[in-house]
Amino acid sequence: MAAKTFPVLFIAPGDLREAVLSSGLLKKLHDEAPNPKFTIIANRRVAPLFADMPKIEQLVVTDRTRSGRRWFGPLGPFRARRWALVVDLPAGVIAGRLRPRGKPLRRGDNEPGHKLLDAARLMRLEDEPPPPFIFTSAATEAKAEALTAGDTPILAIAPATDWIGKAWPPERFGEVARRLLSPGGPLAGGRLMILGEKSEMHEVEPVRGGASRDSTIDLVGKIDLLTAAAVLRRARLFLGSDNVFSQLAAAAGVPTLALFGPSDDRIWRPWGLDVRVVRGARSLEEIRRIDPALSAQVRHMVDLSADSVVAAAETLLEEIAARD
Repeated sequence: MAAKTFPVLFIAPGDLREAVLSSGLLKKLHDEAPNPKFTIIANRRVAPLFADMPKIEQLVVTDRTRSGRRWFGPLGPFRARRWALVVDLPAGVIAGRLRPRGKPLRRGDNEPGHKLLDAARLMRLEDEPPPPFIFTSAATEAKAEALTAGDTPILAIAPATDWIGKAWPPERFGEVARRLLSPGGPLAGGRLMILGEKSEMHEVEPVRGGASRDSTIDLVGKIDLLTAAAVLRRARLFLGSDNVFSQLAAAAGVPTLALFGPSDDRIWRPWGLDVRVVRGARSLEEIRRIDPALSAQVRHMVDLSADSVVAAAETLLEEIAARD
């Protein structure tokens, strides 16, 4: 007789960063639930993160909104099925079933905090929050291995963001790369790996000057997010803005320097032991006094110097070397 399954409906967040931060919940259920079978609903940007997940029955790609009619239209059939567990992260709800209606555990709007803890709280795991985890298949790992083949250390950089206010000048990323990879630097003789989306090719151009062409692994616009997660596992150090690649690097266990300015790192900080947040001279509160709506088309991070980032990278690598 076939073992009884434990059907789980997981409705992913719409934000890529939040989707990575909450991915540990899926890993927890995968490892500990009795014979789980997953149906995952996600938007077109987030869905590829789950393409390699095992024990999955369906990956449903939807452009649904967060309205109260979220279960209508193409998602209507999911209302009729009895689920062992429903995790609706956009709505902040977890329930043992959709029918009959029970009293779900619901996130309170007055409970601000880190996005990972917010997700873990839904399953009452805030005391031992599951760290982010992105499943990658053997084929994805093989592709990543081919892209990064070599013996020298890799400095991975993903400079671009979705708003100029969060963007650190790309020429400073290039300067930091040169200093870390040059003779006497902590990653001397290493390679520069650049990540980003196809639309960001022009934006990352100044970063390409951080290493010679034959020492550069330029993956901007060339790989999907799962492959990015896999190649990042092979990096010695990651440097990036407040973006999904910073979250993927931390999830991969890579020492990560995340550069923050008008973003609240108390909410969006990448999660991991070897993660450090680097800020400029101005605090978040000072930035908000200048730009209350956080919408001005100005760079809020010009006060963060290359010297500060190089020093933070050297300190992080020294701490890891002393510990190991």
